[in-house]
Amino acid sequence: MLLGEQDQFLSYNGEVLVFQLSKPKHAEEADDKTMNLSVRRMVFNRDTKLFVQTSSGAFSVEASHSKIEMLSCSCTTDSRTGIILPCVLMKKKKRNSIKYFLLLLHSSNQFEPSFYFKLDYELKEDIRLFAGPSLLWRHDNKLFYISSNTCVVQSAPVHLSCVVWTGEIVGEGTVVLGIRTACLPETEDPDGFSVSDRAIWGSEFFGSERLRKQLRISLVAITHKNQLVWFQNGAPKGVCDLPYEKPRSVTPALTSSRDLLFAVSFASGNSCAVQRRDSLQVASKWQKVKCVLVDDFIGSGSEQLLLLFKDDSNTDVLSTFKITDLGEVNYASGVSYKHDVPAAEGLQENGLLTVRALETRLQAGWTSVRELQQHLALQKRVILESCRALIDLVEERPHILPNSKEEGLVSLWDDEENPPDSLSKETPWTSEVPEHFTEELWQRVVGDSLVVGVKLTESFYLSLSDVSLSLVMDQDFSSISPIIKCQSKIIKLNKAFSALAVSPGQIEPPPKKMKLDLHSKNDLRKEFPKRSSRIQLDGARTVTAVTSLSPLLAFHRVCCVVLLHARKQNHQNDDLQQSKKITVLCGKILLSLEDISNGRYSIKMLRDNSYCTGSMEDILAVLAVSVRFSFQIVSCDCTLTPVSSWLLGEMECTPFKECQDNIFCHKAGNVHGTIFNWALNNPFEGVLTIFCRNLTVLFQCLHSLTRVLPPSCSVKLLRSGSKAVLTEQLALALEKEVLTLKNSLFLKETKAGNSLTWGDESGKKNNNAPLASLLDTEEGVQQFRKKLQKEREESVQSMNQTLNGALYQKTALKIAEAQLSSDMIVWRLAKS
Repeated sequence: MLLGEQDQFLSYNGEVLVFQLSKPKHAEEADDKTMNLSVRRMVFNRDTKLFVQTSSGAFSVEASHSKIEMLSCSCTTDSRTGIILPCVLMKKKKRNSIKYFLLLLHSSNQFEPSFYFKLDYELKEDIRLFAGPSLLWRHDNKLFYISSNTCVVQSAPVHLSCVVWTGEIVGEGTVVLGIRTACLPETEDPDGFSVSDRAIWGSEFFGSERLRKQLRISLVAITHKNQLVWFQNGAPKGVCDLPYEKPRSVTPALTSSRDLLFAVSFASGNSCAVQRRDSLQVASKWQKVKCVLVDDFIGSGSEQLLLLFKDDSNTDVLSTFKITDLGEVNYASGVSYKHDVPAAEGLQENGLLTVRALETRLQAGWTSVRELQQHLALQKRVILESCRALIDLVEERPHILPNSKEEGLVSLWDDEENPPDSLSKETPWTSEVPEHFTEELWQRVVGDSLVVGVKLTESFYLSLSDVSLSLVMDQDFSSISPIIKCQSKIIKLNKAFSALAVSPGQIEPPPKKMKLDLHSKNDLRKEFPKRSSRIQLDGARTVTAVTSLSPLLAFHRVCCVVLLHARKQNHQNDDLQQSKKITVLCGKILLSLEDISNGRYSIKMLRDNSYCTGSMEDILAVLAVSVRFSFQIVSCDCTLTPVSSWLLGEMECTPFKECQDNIFCHKAGNVHGTIFNWALNNPFEGVLTIFCRNLTVLFQCLHSLTRVLPPSCSVKLLRSGSKAVLTEQLALALEKEVLTLKNSLFLKETKAGNSLTWGDESGKKNNNAPLASLLDTEEGVQQFRKKLQKEREESVQSMNQTLNGALYQKTALKIAEAQLSSDMIVWRLAKS
């Protein structure tokens, strides 16, 4: 069949429907009184790579003294069955009357007249077919419509200068999207508006939903300025300049790669495809295009573009075409596929499916990455705001929290604000912390580390446990976190503990029971003190924090807030009060690149005769950045005098003036700055503690030491301190545990003091009258019975006593504290 001017193309379920209006083959027999509307169903054959006809049908129209035309064809829903069917709008013009009728095409290729109507004017503007089937058009800025249910032309009470889209929305019914006629004041120049501002035409509306009683829409529009604009909920999301002038229509297509394409047709017969990924951009363009259809023509489960080209040399149906999705799918007429074999085609299909699955997984992965990035950004904002709130709290400044809705957060409790008095009750900083609790705040630079130290008052330090420091930048950096990663230490300097470094995060034994908040090591230090000195006390009361210096130097000058975190508890009359976490402001430190370059915060370890002149702050700074190792050295046949000679001679060590038990290494090289502590238990046994920067320095020291020791000496690494010291601590801890258990068995509760009582505590003296005198009379016997019954009741009561909750909690905490202390020392002793 040859194609003429009255040909129309329509895609339907992967098929191409070709409608053609022509005269019958034997026109002389019909006497020009009829016209045939024929349809051919064409399907793409993947073997021959050509379109083949599967079926056809025809419908005869009486055309006596009339002109028959096809106005448009589309696919719409039949309201009777809910099935989407092709439909064709026909026009029959006879003298002064114009008749319009709509035909439905069924799967049997039978045409069914749906409705008809007559008008005294021709339909020219905004003709739309939609579900019903129904027809809508615009005439003189008024809307008219007719449906198969009423078959009567009706007018809509609205005036529109342009109809953009017509269709159905779930829950809304039929919706018409259009543009009202602009009503300008008389004083305003109507020519002030450009053509593109007055109307947007040729647009395709393809998505809508209702959310929170608001209609959300997604649409793409082409304008008179030769631009394609993407709108999302009324806001422009992208714009693209089109390569040709006078765009006529736009059709969306969702390809196998989940990309959204927009096929744009122009009045000149050219077409282009606009791709929407990160932005709108022209992906391809074609010339001499007769028609552009969108459907799944190859049966892959996604949509492709079918371009039908104008070809004067070949007048057959679908002779020159191209099927593409601008990706893996690409079929074109005139290309020889005779060398293709089924196996190769199968491999191509398998490869296409594999690529499609991988692309889906990749898109899901990118979605997860974007969600994770959003979560991390939100987490960062919460941390920054928490830091600001913490600093304002410890500095007793008011802090205004941001709106949770603006931050994308949901409150887990009522949004009612707490009254001012409730906040003061929850954070009684002034009652928990004395006015002056710090004696000194200092800072030192040791290599690439910054050491910050806080010296606490003696009374305040003895009431604390789990003490640590944190550093927070005081400046408002929106791009980075103000929290500075650091490590806190409390360093003790004395002979008994061999310069033991105690850190809040030290290794603990595997728990055998619930770990309670007892902090046994602090009570052991207070209840069973060792030999002390001023140096020991000063060192123990200093808390240090070590952090990397290089990141801070990037800011050239930075101010840091020093916060102290601890648990505060009171011991009164041997009753353990429940500890409470506190956070207090110790002060601020300033750090600048200029001060560091001038050596303002550098440590100064110089020789002064036979001593090292380092200050207590310098000693603590070096110990804070060093790694501690203790070794037990035992000799069977000779004394350990060579160790002292090795330290003072080959290692060039001198003792500190402030702490003579520890000696500083002045030897040039990597070992410079190493601190040693040598403690002899007897002439044949001692413990050597080394504070070094890294393992390389440690191995150098051990290698040098083994060359001066006798071959019979043994060197053993002590993981948790001296065995003799731990044994003595264990004995004291076991003694405390026994006393705690003994005292808990004799608790009494008086009626006045709400404590436990066993026996008769009424204060009355027992009647010690002779038993024989009571039994002489009947009255005495009754008195004896009452006394015996009372003693029996008291005896039963003494065997079944109860404790109130508060007293039981105190007792359980004290017992668990003593047991945990013993377990800790036993574990450390087993590791040594």
